[in-house]
Amino acid sequence: MTENTRQDDHAAGDRQWLEWIDGSLATLILGSIAIVVVAGLVQVSFGAYSMTIAQAWGAVFNPEVILNPAALEAFLLGGEVPEMGRRSLIVWNIRLPRVLVAVLVGMNLAVSGAIFQAVTRNELASPFILGVSSGAGLMILLTLVVFSGLSAFLPLIASLGGAVAFLLVYAIAWKGGTSPVRLVLAGVIVSTMFGSLQTAMFFFADDIGVVQEAIAWTTGSLTGTDWAQVRMALPWSVVAMVLALASARQLNVLLLGERTAKSLGMSVEKVRFALSGVAILAASASIAVAGIVGFVGLIVPHVVRNIVGSDYRRLVVGCVFAGPALMVAADVGARLALNPVQIPVGIVTGLVGGPYFLYLMRKQQELGEL
Repeated sequence: MTENTRQDDHAAGDRQWLEWIDGSLATLILGSIAIVVVAGLVQVSFGAYSMTIAQAWGAVFNPEVILNPAALEAFLLGGEVPEMGRRSLIVWNIRLPRVLVAVLVGMNLAVSGAIFQAVTRNELASPFILGVSSGAGLMILLTLVVFSGLSAFLPLIASLGGAVAFLLVYAIAWKGGTSPVRLVLAGVIVSTMFGSLQTAMFFFADDIGVVQEAIAWTTGSLTGTDWAQVRMALPWSVVAMVLALASARQLNVLLLGERTAKSLGMSVEKVRFALSGVAILAASASIAVAGIVGFVGLIVPHVVRNIVGSDYRRLVVGCVFAGPALMVAADVGARLALNPVQIPVGIVTGLVGGPYFLYLMRKQQELGEL
């Protein structure tokens, strides 16, 4: 290969990269970042210790904190927090972790929903609707009520519950193959069953504090989150996002249909279950720190798909940014709607997601298969 040929190949690769990263996707990314920043600053400004948005901004970007390796190490790895101003301590140690957890949860649920929609070729698929959220939530409640000593392994335990739920949904829906309608109906069945088991778990909890914590899990709440939740979700989220981005080509091939995918040499069932594992890990990482937050995995992929198209190279990247924007904004609504009373963020996403789901049904005559 000549030097000119190599240069032409590199130039073509650069053009191909820019072709899918510019335009609508860049606008979506910048808009999502703006929403996260603005909503995050509003979030860290409210609390028992009041401060203006300018004061909150100053506390977030305080050089004594962000340029202090000891402070960052204490927050990200755990340990004793060094001395700092009162505002900076309140913002960094109490309020900012809630925003970061919202970012991770929104990112995970959005990408998980996008993957499930490709794997099942069903635009109604999401961790909530396919029963994955209920399965993961049941295992988390079981851990909190019965095996509290295993709480450090909540993401893995939640992943196990989500995997069992998804396999059960797939088994119920299988009849010489699956269909979008059967998968959704099977998801409703499994969600209902596991939801009943979650309710039954309350009768085995003797401590009222455990009951309240369990209720928070089932409704989806970011109240009281701190750096421990950030440290718990962050590594699993990074793994899930890297795998999702690396799997964009396989997701695109799955959208072509089983026959076409097989003709291209893909082992469809193996790829489908491997990608489902990535989606379950992403959803479980969010459920482990925030509980069951509904509709984010359904809404965000639809919105992003309408903006950037169905190419999963663009769609996954868009979900990585749009998911946090929705989640942080919803959490601000949950925080301020009935101030000083804080409602669970899952209620806000449900109130938004329900009408949006109805809108999809009314807008599209053939709703279901992608």
